[in-house]
Amino acid sequence: MFKKVYLVLLLAAALACKASPSKPIKVPGSTDLQPDEQQSVVCKQITSLILNHNYKKVDLNDSISTVVFDRYIKLLDENHSYFLASDIKDFEKYKTVLDDDLKSGNLNDAFYIFNVFQKRYLEHVNYSLAQINSNFDFNKDENFVYDRDKLPWPATQADMDAMWTQRVKYDLLNLKLANSDMAKNKETLKKRYQNLLTQANKLSNQDVFQYFMDAFTEAIDPHTNYFNPSNAANFNIEMSRQLEGIGASLLTENEYVTIKTVVPGGPADKSHQVNINDRIVGVAQGKTGEFQNIIGWRVDNAIAIIRGSKGTVVKLEILPAGAGAGSKPKIVELVREKIILKDQSAKKEIRTYNSNGKAVKIGVISIPAFYIDFNDYKAGNPNYKSTTHDVKLILDSLKQQNVDGVIIDLRENGGGSLMEAIELTGLFVKTGPVVQVKDTQGQIEVDKDDDPAIAYSGPLSILVDRFSASASEIFAGAIQDYGRGIIMGSQTYGKGSVQSAIDLDRVLGSPIRDKINQLAGAATGGKKAISTGSQSTYGQLNLTIAKFYRISGNSTQHKGVTPDISFPSLIPLDKYGEDTEPSAMPFDIIAKTDYTKVGNFNTVLPQLQKLHDQRMTTSESYKYMLEDIADFKKHDAEDSVTLNEAALKKQRDADEKKAFERNNLRRIAFGLPALKKGQAKPKDEDLDFVKKEAGQIMTDYISLEPKLTSTGMMIKQ
Repeated sequence: MFKKVYLVLLLAAALACKASPSKPIKVPGSTDLQPDEQQSVVCKQITSLILNHNYKKVDLNDSISTVVFDRYIKLLDENHSYFLASDIKDFEKYKTVLDDDLKSGNLNDAFYIFNVFQKRYLEHVNYSLAQINSNFDFNKDENFVYDRDKLPWPATQADMDAMWTQRVKYDLLNLKLANSDMAKNKETLKKRYQNLLTQANKLSNQDVFQYFMDAFTEAIDPHTNYFNPSNAANFNIEMSRQLEGIGASLLTENEYVTIKTVVPGGPADKSHQVNINDRIVGVAQGKTGEFQNIIGWRVDNAIAIIRGSKGTVVKLEILPAGAGAGSKPKIVELVREKIILKDQSAKKEIRTYNSNGKAVKIGVISIPAFYIDFNDYKAGNPNYKSTTHDVKLILDSLKQQNVDGVIIDLRENGGGSLMEAIELTGLFVKTGPVVQVKDTQGQIEVDKDDDPAIAYSGPLSILVDRFSASASEIFAGAIQDYGRGIIMGSQTYGKGSVQSAIDLDRVLGSPIRDKINQLAGAATGGKKAISTGSQSTYGQLNLTIAKFYRISGNSTQHKGVTPDISFPSLIPLDKYGEDTEPSAMPFDIIAKTDYTKVGNFNTVLPQLQKLHDQRMTTSESYKYMLEDIADFKKHDAEDSVTLNEAALKKQRDADEKKAFERNNLRRIAFGLPALKKGQAKPKDEDLDFVKKEAGQIMTDYISLEPKLTSTGMMIKQ
């Protein structure tokens, strides 16, 4: 069996680096954020790990430094709306020194740039607040350019002020079109801008650290990422689809940490004392712990103390929804539990189609990610939560319901555990190689499914799109190479690299931690700076350590998986995908492995394609899908909007009418009744044309399969 635990990820996240002993540069008029010694150590360690152990070997030189610089500026001000041209000119001196900063752990330059950004941000929001009561002329013909990434940074403060004045006017115009009460609109906008100031003032040096390390890691490789401790915790929740806590999601609203959803069956739900829109004002640990007021806290900091180990007690001071700020909060005591995030796990549905008067049942299994509870897995719990375990149970259920075929829906599945991709493949093939992994030394390991048991041997197809990546591509590629199922959809993302999750607490052991505490303690009067408890201190590095290849020898890097039957992509292929990433590794090919195909669709695919094309010529749903794609391309190319009230209202009314009418036409094409103006769409209503047509293609295949099998063109396991 496959023993290694790799993580295969789609999207980036992260950061880290150090403070030099020299005095940081101050930005006048703002409270500067400063790096700390811990970040310095983490920065140097991550830089060393990437340079010495990343699969993609690069020299950290002036050329890379320039890329890091450009990415950092883009992360902070992609839309060229905050920095002045003079700021950018001032920053030019750092272009070729960031590589040296990273090696030495000097974060002063990166923090200086961020502090200038923060100063500009606060200036512009405060300026906007002052403009709200201006007498704007909404009959004037002028345009607001909202997409400025291709424009130069404003040359003067006057240019910047003019741009932000237009933004305030646009924000007010949006509110005016929905409500004619301008006094109320101005108060609404004032609160919105004040909230922006509040959130900006809650930024910490960890946020700056994260931004800068994102710029660094993504300049090297799109999928090598650093996660600070809170982001690492969230990443691992995503991977396992489980967390330990009270079973509620939180957001910050008007300085209050507010409950937005409650997980059915979780501690909060079972207490019958916690409701949506309740506000948490205090948190205490255990039955006797003192309450800590959390009004005004960032939501991630609040979550960190509300979550905790299963079986422990947390007490909350809660202001019920609707209660005034002066009301006495109620105290709710909860015992934390392991929460299964069912909404983010594999799900099933059954669709019924007609084939020559016969009802054909197609089971659809939607898999949002390749997840696994690593802690349970490593502890030896045979019932650990995972994609494969969940899908196995679903397949057993679908077989009991006598489905005629199965579709695995991997659309927008960005990957996850490579091990799970291998295990899941094993549910559909007897034994054999699933993926090849080439490490930094050029050694190739063939990872196999050794379990001869098959959970499902019937007709199978895999549905993918541009956001199907990584582990999704391994699974889909293996199914395609074996001839086990038909791949439908659009070209996948093209992520062909393997990441290993490195716990930096293990790498940076206690002697280093003690040294940092000693240094920090000297600066803080002997106070301990770093926790030595079980919570992560340094965070996690997801380091690219290998490249994977299909059993046919092709890498999925850049090219992804090409479907057997293609659908037009709603996701722009030229904007998203590995081949749009400047730092991505290239496509290449290695020798194929020794495997035996279990099926051959060469004869059936042309017939299925012909039937599909025939349906599309008369399909109203398909026509609306193509119109949606065309409309998206049109709107995506726009970069400005009119500030003339009458013109904008006319445009919006036309767009709203068109969207309403098209949606009703789409409903009618699905055999559903048209909605009346203002009528809400029924809950869980499905207008997914691609999924519907995929089921129809499967139905066509099922009707053709007996003929193909009898002539030996489709070999069954």
